Amino acid sequence: MPTTLPVPIEFRLPEGWLPARPGEFDAAGVAFAAVHPQPDAGFAANITIDGEVPPDASSLADLAEESVERLRKVAETVVLAHRREVGSADAPALTQRLTFSTVVNGRRRDLVQSHVYLSLLDVEDPHKRAVIRLALTATAAQHDAVLEEFQAFVRTVRPDTGAGA
Repeated sequence: MPTTLPVPIEFRLPEGWLPARPGEFDAAGVAFAAVHPQPDAGFAANITIDGEVPPDASSLADLAEESVERLRKVAETVVLAHRREVGSADAPALTQRLTFSTVVNGRRRDLVQSHVYLSLLDVEDPHKRAVIRLALTATAAQHDAVLEEFQAFVRTVRPDTGAGA
């Protein structure tokens, strides 16, 4: 069962990407998932969105490290290939890229995950900060081919103020 985000957001999927059907995706903790229409050797690249209201003392780097540790519990050879703080003081963000091996549908896969952590203020309570995590998971062979589409998707994510865009 999908979860809800701590703050509403709006976004636009890259052309051709499709919302994941229920049962097509492990939705534990995920608010939204989409899949690429052209799988690589049977694995469909996917975009997931989840979020939380972290403790005040938690930095984006702390949350990113927690993601690495969660992945290490279910995958092998998890390597943090890249991590960088981006954005501004008003809109901090962090990106990271992980490489790992895991078994999917009975087959060992070398996968890459690109994460973007966006710190958003709650529109109704500006003292409350939420963090939205956007993740792209793809085979190592397909990752670079779909990364630009993921980056374009990230640029469309914004708080949903209910005003309509």
